[in-house]
Amino acid sequence: MKKFISVVCLLFALLVVVTIPIGAVKAYQTYTYSIDGQALYSPDAYTPVKTINYQNMGLETNLNGVRDMVTDERGNVYIADTANSRIIVLDRYYNVKFIIDNFRNDQMIMDKFNKPRGVFVTEDRYEEGELKYPGRIYVCDSDASRIVTFTLNGEFTSIIGKPESELFPEGANYKPVAMAVDSYDRLFVVSSETTEGVIVMTNEGEFTGFIGAQQTTLSLWNQIWRRFQSEEQRAEALSVVSYPYNNISINERGFIYATIHEEALRSQMTSAITSKSKAGTFAPCKLLNPAGDEIMRRNGFWPPAGEVDFKDKTVTIEGFDEISKIEDVACGPEQTWTIVDTVRSKMFTYDYDGNLLFAFGGSGERLGSMRNIRSIVYQDDTLLVLHGGDTNLELTVFERTEYGDVLIQALHHQNVRQYDLAIEDWKEILMRNSNYDAAYIGIGQSMSRNGDYADALDYYKSAYDTENYSTAYKEMRKEWISKFFLLIPVVLGVLCFVIVKFMRWAGKINAKAAVSGKKVSFKEEVLFVFHLIFHPFDGFYDLKREKRGSVRAALLFMVLTVVALFYRSIGIGYVMNPQGQYSTIFMQLLVVVVPVLLFAVANWCLTTLFEGEGSFKDIFIAVGYSLLPIPLTVIPTTLASNFVVSTETDILTLIVTIGFIWTGMLLFFGMMVTHDYSITKNIATTLGTLIGMVFIMFLGILFTSLVVDMVSFVTDITSEITYRL
Repeated sequence: MKKFISVVCLLFALLVVVTIPIGAVKAYQTYTYSIDGQALYSPDAYTPVKTINYQNMGLETNLNGVRDMVTDERGNVYIADTANSRIIVLDRYYNVKFIIDNFRNDQMIMDKFNKPRGVFVTEDRYEEGELKYPGRIYVCDSDASRIVTFTLNGEFTSIIGKPESELFPEGANYKPVAMAVDSYDRLFVVSSETTEGVIVMTNEGEFTGFIGAQQTTLSLWNQIWRRFQSEEQRAEALSVVSYPYNNISINERGFIYATIHEEALRSQMTSAITSKSKAGTFAPCKLLNPAGDEIMRRNGFWPPAGEVDFKDKTVTIEGFDEISKIEDVACGPEQTWTIVDTVRSKMFTYDYDGNLLFAFGGSGERLGSMRNIRSIVYQDDTLLVLHGGDTNLELTVFERTEYGDVLIQALHHQNVRQYDLAIEDWKEILMRNSNYDAAYIGIGQSMSRNGDYADALDYYKSAYDTENYSTAYKEMRKEWISKFFLLIPVVLGVLCFVIVKFMRWAGKINAKAAVSGKKVSFKEEVLFVFHLIFHPFDGFYDLKREKRGSVRAALLFMVLTVVALFYRSIGIGYVMNPQGQYSTIFMQLLVVVVPVLLFAVANWCLTTLFEGEGSFKDIFIAVGYSLLPIPLTVIPTTLASNFVVSTETDILTLIVTIGFIWTGMLLFFGMMVTHDYSITKNIATTLGTLIGMVFIMFLGILFTSLVVDMVSFVTDITSEITYRL
């Protein structure tokens, strides 16, 4: 008996040990993304507290094919139960208040919905204590091609039919699936079969226009063909290649979030995400002002488009190797907003600047796991998620955690310009999550708005935020300029004076060497390059015929080029290299020496066959002297990169590009003068030289591979003989 009791106790203990970890496993992991696309885990901002089914709501029949859900200021929840053709209104505790499934229309005839897919609610608006604009429930009665409005008690008020206007395309299908209403009672309607953009109407249904039409791209053939089409044919073609939005939401400022997912645009959307594009042309979510301008800020590491690591080859689930499929957007507190990835059943929340605050979700059966998310909406501090199959829908309630409260509080203090409090909030977040880049950005922004630009720069650097860094640095630079206003022109004047004096001195040395008849000294060989780069025809002629250059001077310019490129890799400013990437001196040596030798060898081999007059030594010297524009442009631009902002980096890039083009032109004309070629023959030999460089590289790689294989073979044979002995 004692033995039996001992066995039972042991089994019970094992059961407890095994059960506790399983029960403690979370349904999902909250995370953000680093600048290189690596997931960074963070504390949960929302946690699931309960799941509600139709029976818990007090419904007799299950929800079916729900497509939309909204809340009002009192916490009531409005659900568009599409397949059941009804609107369900729940109180803030998720119990049924009333159901709208039929109504007496404006002709006093009993009417009902036909698969409504969208719902929106406006609040009562008072002026001077009197109700001026009563709230309304707007229902997108999709298959009936109309919008039906009700009072907040569910009483019918009006029907808004298909827009009738000369501006509305004749014969266009109208199927409203989502809508929003601003504070001026303007209706913004998404029609699933309208490609011209978001439809804008008055509250009486008068059509006023389209906004936010999705831009399209045409193939080269279509662009040519359009030149021969009439205006009507062009408009018809555009309607074929343009695409409709699928959902819409509006924030407290009256700005409109519109989402789109179209298979035909997948490649363009993928390219926009991977290239970190800040443009909204092919963004899956756009922010439109009432005029239809795309105004979304995309200041985060990645554009607000959901999943970033969609090319993860370790994931084999169908659809997980694609971009997110965005089908809903919800506006949250403090100008935050959340989009839904229906492929992965995940939610991504961003701030107004487009920084990813947190992402969470995933498929599964545990509390908090979701599959096939249909709609999301905020209810005060709570996030409601409706998900599941068409006939097995559930409402999961997520409550904001303490970490989430601090995060929203930080955004609030920042929005109301209480920057000292915001800094404290962000620092508390960093204590909980040291990898949270948005906190570093938040502290930097608060410090910048307090005028602490120097301290803000360090926080922006920690988050690789070049945009805000540039803004703060620009203000700090203004202070420097105002402080040293008189000194700056003096320094620039002295610098220009030194450059002019040096060029005049070099010119005198070169002129003296040209007529002296003596052997050219090393100093004269070096200074001659300043004549050659500005007068290539005379310069390269004298370089070869008058022996004004040498191999040692050419080697000096090669070394100077290596040093300049190495200095650029380690000394370039933060704005142009936020991740601090650099290369070794050995790599820069290969970058310069290998192409120079390849060009010299290939050109010498080719020109030997095409009656070129230059020897290998002449070619090498000419190539070496042609390199000087690279260090002349790279060194000063690298130095200047530490004093510019992001909007000025293109100027430095242009200068460096000019330096490389300058070198290329010197190489071209240098070979033409060295070999005494006509320009036509020189073009042919230059192209042949480039092909020869590729061929030599191929032979080098092939030879190296053969040597490696031979060494490996000999090593294996030696090892085998040693083992046998």
